[in-house]
Amino acid sequence: MYYELLGRREPDAPTVVLSSGLGGSARFWAPQLALLNEQFRVLVYDHAGSGRSPATLADDYSIADMAAELLGLLDSLEITQCHFVGHALGGLVGLELALQRPALLRSQVLVNAWSSPNPHSARCFAVRKNLLNHSGPAAYVQAQALFLYPADWIAEHSAQLAEDDAHALAHFPEPANLLRRIAALQAFDVEARLGEIQAPTLLIANRDDMLVPWQCSQHLAEQLPHGQLVLLEYGGHASSVSDTATFNRVLLDYLAASA
Repeated sequence: MYYELLGRREPDAPTVVLSSGLGGSARFWAPQLALLNEQFRVLVYDHAGSGRSPATLADDYSIADMAAELLGLLDSLEITQCHFVGHALGGLVGLELALQRPALLRSQVLVNAWSSPNPHSARCFAVRKNLLNHSGPAAYVQAQALFLYPADWIAEHSAQLAEDDAHALAHFPEPANLLRRIAALQAFDVEARLGEIQAPTLLIANRDDMLVPWQCSQHLAEQLPHGQLVLLEYGGHASSVSDTATFNRVLLDYLAASA
């Protein structure tokens, strides 16, 4: 898989691994890198079958497979402990890591994640699949901002979003891979195993997230033995982009306390 190892280079520097959501691209974390690189060794990567990590995903591809792929990368880099930060689907990868290799995680931050399917998100992903299958990648990309950001932020950042859309369309993954990644996140369910996860976990959720109800994060905070919730009022599904200052403050405060 394509990856970049950034930030501090000391052998004993604490490591933060950033895992993006459905799009799978390391580029998603650009608003966080400057600050994180000052304090941590930072690993970003493109998920298999997306971005710069070409692959043909299996029909039964799963979140467990995504976690195993990341573990293979971490092993190749001799990273034995890290702080993990995952957005949405990336947060599901974090829950799987905590189950597959508990000793790896010093802490984890899960952003607008979930532990089992919910009807609202299922409806949203059904719409996205229909757009891809029946209208094509351009329609899928055009609709993406509606699921990610607040309406006022979209209105104020039309030029930036036009550039983002052009980049996303130029680097659009194989539709079959994207559909398999959606199927994987829709099938994900670790509800019965949440009590096994001992890693200190911060859940960041947004009250105005229109893709994943914030109550999914509240539930995780209640069910994980060492979970805590920070509920943000603004930012939509991707407040790391739309309200970077607030998001970065919450993230850095938690990582500093956990280092």
